[in-house]
Amino acid sequence: MTDNKHSFKGKVAGGNIPKNLETVSINSIQDIMEDNNDMFVSALDSPTDSGLAGLDTLDISANNTEERNKISSSDTMEDLFLEDDSNETNDTAEPPPSAGVSEVNMDGDFGVSEVNLDDDDDIFKSARLEPKPSKASSTLTNGVSRDTNEEPAETDIPLEDDEHPFEDAHLKPDLQLSGPSPTPATIQQTLTSFHQEEAKREMEGGDEFIEIQVTSPHKVGEGMSSYMAYKVTTNTNLSYFKKSKPEVNRRFSDFLGLRDKLTEKYLQNGRIIPPAPDKSVVGMTKVKMSKEDESSNQSEFVEKRRAALERYINRTAKHPNLRVDPDFREFLELDAELPKANQTSALSGKNVMKLISKVGDRVSLYTTKMEETDQWFEENTLMIENLDLQLRKLLVATESLVDYRKGLAGHTYSLSKSLGMLGSAEDNSKLAAAISQLAEVEEKVEKVHEQQTKDDFYLLSELVHDYIGIVGSVKDAFNERVKAWQAWQSVQRELNKRRENKVRAELASKQDRVNQFRQEIAETESQLDMAQENFEKISRIIKNEFEAFNVKKCKDFKDTITNYLENMLKSQESLVTHWERFLPEIQQMEP
Repeated sequence: MTDNKHSFKGKVAGGNIPKNLETVSINSIQDIMEDNNDMFVSALDSPTDSGLAGLDTLDISANNTEERNKISSSDTMEDLFLEDDSNETNDTAEPPPSAGVSEVNMDGDFGVSEVNLDDDDDIFKSARLEPKPSKASSTLTNGVSRDTNEEPAETDIPLEDDEHPFEDAHLKPDLQLSGPSPTPATIQQTLTSFHQEEAKREMEGGDEFIEIQVTSPHKVGEGMSSYMAYKVTTNTNLSYFKKSKPEVNRRFSDFLGLRDKLTEKYLQNGRIIPPAPDKSVVGMTKVKMSKEDESSNQSEFVEKRRAALERYINRTAKHPNLRVDPDFREFLELDAELPKANQTSALSGKNVMKLISKVGDRVSLYTTKMEETDQWFEENTLMIENLDLQLRKLLVATESLVDYRKGLAGHTYSLSKSLGMLGSAEDNSKLAAAISQLAEVEEKVEKVHEQQTKDDFYLLSELVHDYIGIVGSVKDAFNERVKAWQAWQSVQRELNKRRENKVRAELASKQDRVNQFRQEIAETESQLDMAQENFEKISRIIKNEFEAFNVKKCKDFKDTITNYLENMLKSQESLVTHWERFLPEIQQMEP
């Protein structure tokens, strides 16, 4: 022991000393006397920490010179002197309770280290004056105040060999901290509240949906002034609809008028507008001129149109930009007759002008060939052309299939009637019964063929027909991009022309003309920037629309073909059942 510096070794259980706590050097009385209030009051207030997390080093600084207890230098050195190996037996003995002994035990892999401060005054007096949940007489074990009368509970805290032993502690059930700990309950309450909030948001929001049904076609009026009206029922949870289940009556021209309004607003921006059903002058004229007792003959035409209108309005409702349009919402919610849509007839002046405009656009497209610089548009334009060609070929094949199946159903029906008449004319009762049963089977087969005909038409043929129209809408959107490019190039040519005129005016020393051309050039440059921005915007929108079109196309074809094949399988199973029931009966018949 020297006069100025004393070093002491903490006795460690097991003989191992932590790396971060090897030697505590004490230069003076100020090195020992720390602000004990901060160190031990924090330990008492936070029992869950238990001195385990973050207890790597114990630094005793000499910054605080005002201590509550004044102790002489000689007494301090005498009290803090720790004997060497010759006096180990005296060190292990417990000090008397009156000596004011405080133990700091660090359990776990660090062993136990004791620091005994024998002094007349208790340096932990301020710590004992703080309110404690335990009794007055207590000891400090791992920073947790425990009653001396009670046996401290043994704790087994496995410390893993990593830098963050308490990371993901909630995933380690064996890691339990002693003493009361409100933290887990707080965390559980927080997690429960979070899950409840998330579930509440899902219940309130949910998946947005809108389903529209077109039903109850009925004739309004008589003669050529009559028209067909349909009941449109909407079921939705979209917040911008005033009602969740509105019901309105709409005529065919209202659907066409809605499509024209949406086209005028959104096609110029590159949106793909679902096509409305085709107009049929012949079919509608027959419906108008038919009488009540003849209306059943026109039911097939009306049903086809009703189904086409339902598919059209649902495709429009699935478009995220079109379904929020005020005209679309008015179409579904306004419980009154809409203003009559003008120029929607097949031979109206507006349709004639549309036809002329399309011819003009086609001519302009060929005369002003766009130099495509975007490989994406070049590839997909070619793909759309091929898709349109293949769909048209497929439509011809499906229509032939529908006609064939319809003819098969009709011939089967004729066969069943002929067999029935033959059975009634047969003298042999057993043979007559067998023929009559065969007639019944053929009649059932005719019903199966009739259902197959409907499946061929409404599931397969109509899907192909609809997508021919949708591909046409895609081509219209692509043409709008070409128009935007042509407008951009037109402004560019106009700008070049005015710049040339400005140069000529400068050469001719016409300053007034030069100033005029400068102003015109500035305006044209602004128009050029707007035209270029519009072209780029349309290109971005078309790409997004085309990706959505591809996804929807794949889903529609998958769902429709799956449904079609399931129905075909049921039809074949029904045919097999009918013939299997009839075969044993005819085999058991005696000649």
